Amino acid sequence: MESYSHKITIKSWAEEDRPREKLAALGRRSLSDAELIAILIGSGNREETAVELSKRILHSLDNDLEKLGRLSVNDLSKFKGIGEAKAITIIAALELGRRRRDSESQKLTRITGSRDIFTLMRRYYADLNHEEFWIILLSRSNNVLSQHLISKGGQSGTIADPKIIFQTALENHASSLILSHNHPSGNLKPSQADINLTRKLCGAGNLLDLPVLDHIIFANEAFYSFADEGMI
Repeated sequence: MESYSHKITIKSWAEEDRPREKLAALGRRSLSDAELIAILIGSGNREETAVELSKRILHSLDNDLEKLGRLSVNDLSKFKGIGEAKAITIIAALELGRRRRDSESQKLTRITGSRDIFTLMRRYYADLNHEEFWIILLSRSNNVLSQHLISKGGQSGTIADPKIIFQTALENHASSLILSHNHPSGNLKPSQADINLTRKLCGAGNLLDLPVLDHIIFANEAFYSFADEGMI
């Protein structure tokens, strides 16, 4: 291995290959994910440039930015050359990107299908390592009245209490509701418990004249719709 004194640094690269200069000259879309992260962290360690360190981080995560977004400050700080300040910078940048994306969903006021539900709710489930159960309350014209967190759980499940769900819907004068929860494992397939709960809540909703229109399972950037699959 080359000694550090002979290591080629980013400043020694051709100007068109340096991340900052490349972005300025060619635009942000010309940079790889590793080069963008390298700009954030500024420097690498004694053995790696910032770009090389960024590539190593991404490689350890299967080059999956969603996995990167779920890392904590402590997780990132385990990489040699990433201290607390650099870890916080990466997390802050990813959060800004997420908020920009989420601002689109905040404009959504009417549900016309499962894709609208996904767009509205994905910001609540982004990068969660535990399960959460939310409901969306709708007016008679399917306009969104509000969203409510019903319960939080562990990595393998959470408890959704029907009494709390329908009490919340009645108190907010909803005409119908939509169920949603996430699978941190990334598995989109509904469990038997998911199926049983959905049937139970649909039955209760019909009795109360508060129909359950859909149940969406979130897994990273994908979703499963009970309505689309003919399960409701």
